[in-house]
Amino acid sequence: MARIETALTRLLDITHPIMLAPMGSAAGGRLAAAVTHAGGLGIVGSGYADLDTIRRETTAAGNARVGVGFITWALDSRPEALDVALAGKPPAIMLSFGDPGRYVESIKAAGTRLICQVQTLAEARHAAAIGADIIIAQGRDAGGHSGTTRGTMGFVPAVVDVAGAIPVVAAGGITDGRGLAAALSLGASGVLMGTRFTASRESLWDTAMKQHLTEVSGDQTEQTRVFDIVRGAPWPRHYPGRAIKNEFLQKWRGRDDELQTEQASEEKAYLGTAADDFSTRVIWTGEGVDLVHDVPPAADIIDRIIAQSVEVLRRGAHLIVE
Repeated sequence: MARIETALTRLLDITHPIMLAPMGSAAGGRLAAAVTHAGGLGIVGSGYADLDTIRRETTAAGNARVGVGFITWALDSRPEALDVALAGKPPAIMLSFGDPGRYVESIKAAGTRLICQVQTLAEARHAAAIGADIIIAQGRDAGGHSGTTRGTMGFVPAVVDVAGAIPVVAAGGITDGRGLAAALSLGASGVLMGTRFTASRESLWDTAMKQHLTEVSGDQTEQTRVFDIVRGAPWPRHYPGRAIKNEFLQKWRGRDDELQTEQASEEKAYLGTAADDFSTRVIWTGEGVDLVHDVPPAADIIDRIIAQSVEVLRRGAHLIVE
């Protein structure tokens, strides 16, 4: 197979410029290990900085080099979770959704790379100033939580311009090799992918969720806070989650404050539904879900992405100089 070497692959000593998004519901140790063994970098999701999750899933990754990802505002409440993660000597720690500044010294002292995911240019400048080794530019196209102001296509090159020599990774709406080729053309050194890997054999998602994902389109996704509110998840307002539209979302769209008032009773009813009742239950999904049609092993996903990206980059456009 052809290889795509970038500043990201050199920095992390990986074969392919592909990273697994540390999704708490899907990116367990088995999936992270599969991505790493296939030549990318797997990153385990820590949930809400949960110590048991970190221990369980890094153990499940076996001897694979996998990073650990944190929701920064959750880590602020459980800073000891970082020590647990660093004890396993991960190649990288990823921080997103909050100010990573207080954790830089500990991460650097452990000899671990610091990956900062950002949703605004101000955050990108801050990440560069505090010494991020890698900056992930996440657009609102992403599945799950993200910012609300920037789309991936316009955001990535803007972050590249302020990052200087720091490798930038594109995230949001990227699910195949065309997305990787586009990200590289925008100046990124690689991609962080979530939605495509949720529908992999190694994902923690159950079979029904994976199958449902293959049957929907990006037109059926929407950024919303209602699923966080009903579950009592204290996400800041400026980080809504992109999910598949369903009857529950339709019922509560635009009524966040009312749902907050009725949260206790609504949560009981929500949790009382079957796990595969997708008219109610949330499935976090990015806009690139149109391109997800099957549930293969993670290694096959990476092979396809690289092969397609190489083909696209080789084919390219014909340059005419006059």
